[in-house]
Amino acid sequence: MVTNGKREITYGDAGVEALGEEMRRDPSIVYIGQGIGPRGGNFRQTKGLWAEFGDHRLRDTAITELGETGMAIGAAMAGNRAIVDNVFLDFSLEAMTQIVQQAANAHFLSNGELKVPLMVRGSMGSVRNAGVQHSHTFYAWFAHIPGLKVVVPATPYDVKGLMKTALRDDCPVIFIEHKALYNIKGNVPAEEYLIPFGKANICRAGTTATLVAVGRMVHVALDAARILDQEGISLEVLDPRTIAPLDREGIAASIRKTTRVAVVEEAHASCGFSGEVFSVACEDCFDSLDAPPKRICARPAPNAFSPKLENRILPDVERVVTEIRDWMNS
Repeated sequence: MVTNGKREITYGDAGVEALGEEMRRDPSIVYIGQGIGPRGGNFRQTKGLWAEFGDHRLRDTAITELGETGMAIGAAMAGNRAIVDNVFLDFSLEAMTQIVQQAANAHFLSNGELKVPLMVRGSMGSVRNAGVQHSHTFYAWFAHIPGLKVVVPATPYDVKGLMKTALRDDCPVIFIEHKALYNIKGNVPAEEYLIPFGKANICRAGTTATLVAVGRMVHVALDAARILDQEGISLEVLDPRTIAPLDREGIAASIRKTTRVAVVEEAHASCGFSGEVFSVACEDCFDSLDAPPKRICARPAPNAFSPKLENRILPDVERVVTEIRDWMNS
């Protein structure tokens, strides 16, 4: 679709486009995972690719996260560029020993002789009240591990540009998409582009305070910012895009400009990404702060199956507006 001279496609289709372009460009790329063959994936995240590349490039596996991830790591070590699709980020836990003990460490343990050009793909977050076992957002766990890069795109433009970068990286990359975003549309240029890791995006410029938001919460933060702008509260919304590497300087520059920072994320606050942003604020911008940093995160409870309870646990626009308004007036 072309709107106002710009080509718009969905978040999901942006990923399919990136995969197709990179697999045509580089015949060493192989894709391993559940339901990614003729069916095209649970979220249509590989639609049409099996018909074009066949089962020698797309290996449709059983439900075996540990096995498929080990297979992909071996393929990457042997000279391929490998993608493993765990479908739901929640079930990458079944493969954590492969990801953390093997993929993240192989380059170091081999004194640089082995590379692991691997993309571990999974979907995160709450959508349609899927319950606790299908709604986790633990991207911060992976960012804690040296040797792993962690990508969390919020827009179709970022999905395509960041995925193409991930597929050309010689290090293991955890590529995490939010399930609730697969059908949103956005501008994605037809021409070739890549987005570098470690470069945050200022989604909305502002002067009163900085909102750092991740994944779906970028859209919640933008909606809240538009409401509060009518009250004279000008919020700058910053999307880090990658959690590891983290654009500390980009975050710090925004905080120095606005003198306040809040973090909006669907993950829990305890020992999480919001604390890392606070460390940037306190270590790099302490003299610029006009107020203590604030975080608006999921409440400390398992993600409920009940819609009413889930809505109570997760940040929404109303809660962000209320808490930022109170924070500004305190």
